[in-house]
Amino acid sequence: MNSLKYPVIQHLIGREWSGAQTQEDRVVLNPANGEKIGQIPQASAADLDRAVRSAESAFQLWRNTSPMDRSGILRKFADLLRANDTLISGWITLDEGKPLAEALAEVHSSADHVDWHAEECRRIYGRIVPSRSPQVQQLVVREPIGVCLAITPWNFPLSQAVRKVAAALASGCTMILKAPAEAPAGCMAIARFLQEAGLPEGCLNLVWGNSGFISETLIERPEVRKITFTGSVGVGKHLAELAGRHMKRATMELGGHAPVLVFDDADAEAAARALATNKLRNAGQVCIAPTRFFVQQGIYDHFMAELVSAFERVKVGDGLHDRIDMGPLCHPGRVNAMEQLVEDARQNGAHILTGGSRIGNVGNFFAPTIVDTPDDSIALMREEPFGPIAAVSPFKSIEDGLSRANGLPFGLASYVFTNSLERADQAAQNLHAGMVSINQFGLALPETPFGGVRDSGYGSEGGTETFDGYLMTKFISRNRAPVE
Repeated sequence: MNSLKYPVIQHLIGREWSGAQTQEDRVVLNPANGEKIGQIPQASAADLDRAVRSAESAFQLWRNTSPMDRSGILRKFADLLRANDTLISGWITLDEGKPLAEALAEVHSSADHVDWHAEECRRIYGRIVPSRSPQVQQLVVREPIGVCLAITPWNFPLSQAVRKVAAALASGCTMILKAPAEAPAGCMAIARFLQEAGLPEGCLNLVWGNSGFISETLIERPEVRKITFTGSVGVGKHLAELAGRHMKRATMELGGHAPVLVFDDADAEAAARALATNKLRNAGQVCIAPTRFFVQQGIYDHFMAELVSAFERVKVGDGLHDRIDMGPLCHPGRVNAMEQLVEDARQNGAHILTGGSRIGNVGNFFAPTIVDTPDDSIALMREEPFGPIAAVSPFKSIEDGLSRANGLPFGLASYVFTNSLERADQAAQNLHAGMVSINQFGLALPETPFGGVRDSGYGSEGGTETFDGYLMTKFISRNRAPVE
């Protein structure tokens, strides 16, 4: 892997790759050592205009392409992802930082998502509504909405974009993809291998540059009919406001601060080990990562001892090296954010049980950290850390646990560990979240909906709901008798 060649980052507009180097280009850094590995071109107004015209022209043909043909192209794309999994996973580890095993799992998961959309797009059905007159036929059809704008995050640079691209293309829409500058290679792989799979020119256009400029320019364009965004709550609300001004449909998958309820009848050791692994996946840079651990008093000490032990066994290092459990954070700003959260916790009465500081002076490494807090007053219990920090606090009754779990405006993922069916059902019914996972981490599968409520956004990706944001419902009423 030391000889891995990083791709040249370019725009793809229509069939042409472009992007001459300029002084305004953004540098891509390897988060494990801070070395420059690439640079990002900056889209101009002319580039964006060409991308819109390319996507709109392609839509006029792609919308009428047979679902069988769309499915075939997507299946070939999935096969190419699998065939090139070593190359793509190496790229992801180079610019995003996660260990190679996690990057490889992301490639395979992405291919599974593409395959699922390829199969399910053949079943986008309308219906016939029985009429009140035998001479009238009433039809409901679902049609692709048009050109879509996708803005995707850096933490899962391949799979988060694949969800949007596959759903849009499978629906008959075309797309302009604004990809993440911090970790661009995953979206380069999407564009490159979709082109190789035979996707007609203009169906996917890839652009890079200033996020505010690109989003405001493209949302104002009448040809762009839908925006799909994964990222922070603040940016998501701003984009939703822009979309609302122009009556554009939007799907928003925003931040979370996932609560965990561990009841005293759960297996404390098993729950702690499972939560440690899931919490530290991708160095905690996961929107559905468990972050607020509420543990019932009866097993608190037992659970904490096992959780600390599990965190301290984690081997941190360059994701390209062997036997690494956790890589660096994606960029230096995340390390600074971790330090600030830890310092606030110390100053406000919480205890740092393990970790709590950066590792070394090279790269963006931060130690797996556990903060023991008696209440929810520290910043870490209010602000999503998006890093390898778990905040743990005891609770008494189920009502107490649920009240604290629901105490924030977020509502993406939530987790419950209990051997009581009654407690599991009560928690699932009363947690304010788009997803509840009980005694496991069964979220983000291709066949299941993924999305949040409240400040965590709206709309779903995955499952049969995945196409709802890309299709319009049209009612057609036809009198089959001639009008006299």
